[in-house]
Amino acid sequence: MNRFTPSSAANGREQQVFTVTRLNSSVRMILEQDLGLVWLTGELSNLAMPSSGHWYFSLKDLGAQVRCAMFKGNNRRVAFRPQDGMQVLVQARVSLYEPRGDYQLIIESMQPAGDGVLALRFEELKRRLGAEGLFDESRKRPLPREPRAVGLVTSATGAALHDMLTVLKRRAPDLPLFIYPTQVQGSAAISQIVSAIALANRRAEVDVLIVGRGGGSLEDLWCFSEEAVVRAIAHSAIPVISAVGHEVDVTISDFAADLRAPTPSAAAELVAPDNQARAQRLAHLKQRLLQAMSRHQTAARHGFALLQKRLDHQDPKRRLEQQSQRLDELSARLQQLMSQRLHQGERRLANLELRLQGKSPERLLAAGKRRHLLAEERLYALIAKRQDLASHRLAMLTARLDGVSPLATLGRGYSITRTQSGEVISRAAQVNAGQTLLTTLAEGHLQVRVEETHNR
Repeated sequence: MNRFTPSSAANGREQQVFTVTRLNSSVRMILEQDLGLVWLTGELSNLAMPSSGHWYFSLKDLGAQVRCAMFKGNNRRVAFRPQDGMQVLVQARVSLYEPRGDYQLIIESMQPAGDGVLALRFEELKRRLGAEGLFDESRKRPLPREPRAVGLVTSATGAALHDMLTVLKRRAPDLPLFIYPTQVQGSAAISQIVSAIALANRRAEVDVLIVGRGGGSLEDLWCFSEEAVVRAIAHSAIPVISAVGHEVDVTISDFAADLRAPTPSAAAELVAPDNQARAQRLAHLKQRLLQAMSRHQTAARHGFALLQKRLDHQDPKRRLEQQSQRLDELSARLQQLMSQRLHQGERRLANLELRLQGKSPERLLAAGKRRHLLAEERLYALIAKRQDLASHRLAMLTARLDGVSPLATLGRGYSITRTQSGEVISRAAQVNAGQTLLTTLAEGHLQVRVEETHNR
C-alpha cells in the first residue's frame, strides 16, 4: 500500500504540513515580530464597547479598512470619547485573531487627528532621513573656538534676532555678524531658509551659522522640519547650530545640525569667544555626552523592545486578550441566538393563537349555525321540489285513472248491474226472470225486476 506524502514539485523535498491552529499562530508571530508597532491614521467605524471594557472597531479610508481591538488596559489612557466617523491617529501592533484567522490591529494608543498627523509626518521623515545617515555623529563638525565671523539665519524683525544680538554684543562686541534675513514660519519660509544657507556658503564670510527663531507650536516650527531645510543644513560646508524655539521644542533640523542649542540666546553664547570658552567646550562635551547617552539609550530601548517582543509571545496577557476577545464574540453570538429564539417563539405563539382562534367554540358554533341554516334552506327547497314533482305526478295519475274509472264510463250513459249479493252481471245467463237486481247509474241507483232473459 502506497502512503501519500506531500512533496515540493520544484525540488522533491518533503514539505511541512500545518494544522490550521499552528498556521494561524505562526502567521500571528510573523506579523508581530516583523512589523512591530506602526502609526496610522483613519476614520473610526463600527465602534463597539461591550461590558468587558474592550473596544472593537474598524479604521478605514477611501480605499480600505482594517479591524481593530483596543483592550481596556490601553483605552483607559484615551483622553477623549471616540465616536464613529472621527479621524484618529493610532499606534498599533499588527496581529492576527487566531480563532477566526482574521488580520487585525491591537491598538496601543489613540489621539485625534490634526497635530497627530504632523507628529506622524515628523517621525516618518526623521526615520527616513536618519536611515540615510544624515544624523550620524560622524558628519558632525566641531564649532570653531574663536570664530572670525558669525552668520544669523533668522527673521530680521523677530525677537530671536534681538536676543542673539544682545548676547553677542555683551559677550563679544567686536565679533563681526552677518544677518541673512528670512521668514521663519509658513510655506514661503522653506525656500528662503534654504536660499539663505546656500548664500552664506557661497560667500564663505562666516565660520559658523546660527539657524533659528523663537518658540511656537509644532505647526509654527514646521518649516524647520521640512526635508529641503534639513538637507540644506546637513550639506552645509559651514558648521550649523540649530536654535529653534525653546528648550522643549524639537525639530528635525536639530538632528541634522552640527549642534543643537536650546534657545537662540544659548546659541549666541556658544559661539561668542570670551573667557568662558572653557565652559563652552564643556557644554559641547556635555552635548556630545548626552547625544552618546541618547544613542546608548536608543540602542538599549531597541534591545529592550526585542526582549519585550520575545516576552510578549510567552506573556499570558496575550492569550488572555485573545480569550477575552473570543468571549466577547461568543457573548455577542449568544445574545443574537437568544434574540432569534425569542423571535421564533413569538412567531410560533402568534401562529398558535391564530389556530386557537380558528378552533374557538363560538366560531365553531357560528359556523355550525350557518351550515344548519344552509342545510335547512336546502331541505326546504328539496321538499318543495319533491312536493311539486309529487303533485305533478298525482295530477298525471289522476288523469290516467279518470280515463279508466267506471264512474267516467257511467257518465257516458253506461250502468253497472249487480245482484243483491253484489255480483256484477255481465251475462244474461247469470240471472233468472223475476229476480231483483241493483243498477248503478252515473247519478243514483235503480232497483229493477227481471221480466225475461235473452241469451245471445
